[in-house]
Amino acid sequence: MVLAGGSGSRLFPLSSVVSKQLQPVYDKPMIYYPIATLMSAGIQDIQLITTPHDLPMFERFLGSGSQWGINLSYEVQHAPKGIAEALIIGEKFIGDSPVALILGDNIFHGELKLTEELAEFKSGAVIWGYPVDDPERYGVVEIGDNGAVLNIEEKPKYPRTNLAVPGLYIYDQTAFERAAALTPSARGELEITDLNRSYLSDKQLKVIKLDRGVTWLDSGTHESLLDSSKFISTIEKRQGLKIACLEEIAYQLRYIDEEGLRSTIAQMPDSPYRTYCESALSE
Repeated sequence: MVLAGGSGSRLFPLSSVVSKQLQPVYDKPMIYYPIATLMSAGIQDIQLITTPHDLPMFERFLGSGSQWGINLSYEVQHAPKGIAEALIIGEKFIGDSPVALILGDNIFHGELKLTEELAEFKSGAVIWGYPVDDPERYGVVEIGDNGAVLNIEEKPKYPRTNLAVPGLYIYDQTAFERAAALTPSARGELEITDLNRSYLSDKQLKVIKLDRGVTWLDSGTHESLLDSSKFISTIEKRQGLKIACLEEIAYQLRYIDEEGLRSTIAQMPDSPYRTYCESALSE
């Protein structure tokens, strides 16, 4: 699941023109990056949750996902009532299966081990921990010497640790029931930290500490949006490879065949992006 709702108030006035998750991060819309994270982990059934206003734009832009060999469906979050509400909205989509949830403004680069975690996942919940220098802005997780989760707090005034919780989660089929049982916070939202605490209280919460080879970018402010674009630009220019090129990922993972890639490319205007996709055919 990709949560692409919210008011985007931190990006005003940009967000008054187009959805936050459709803002450009260097050469691609922001939404490409979380979709690429899920696709690269072998996920082909994806539900995108967005606002009533932004839904038509996402549907026109992304379509059914068949051009990338995936199945995209859509649901609406009518008001910004919290990340955890996505698991209530997506009840039918989740069914009796585990689900990976990613925030539409979170960008990851490096080895997340998401594929391995999904393959081994049986029950409970999995979150990630990333060291930051301003943990008071995030949900913060405390891990003991044995790797066990000791505590998790939402935007603590005095953080016990510098491990922020990025917007990527794996939940089992009890996530809907747990989310539905939550009490809204003072700001009227169903907090994802409270959902994670539910799993923690049952000793079913696992944390993976991301190493130095992984970059996590939250692109929800003007500064972080610019930083994300600079980061993607630097990597792509130095390596000559694109990050989050959905057509390339789909072709490499055999979600689409050569004919499918050629058909998708044929719909593109002449551009550097089209030229790059064409180069994937010769690899």
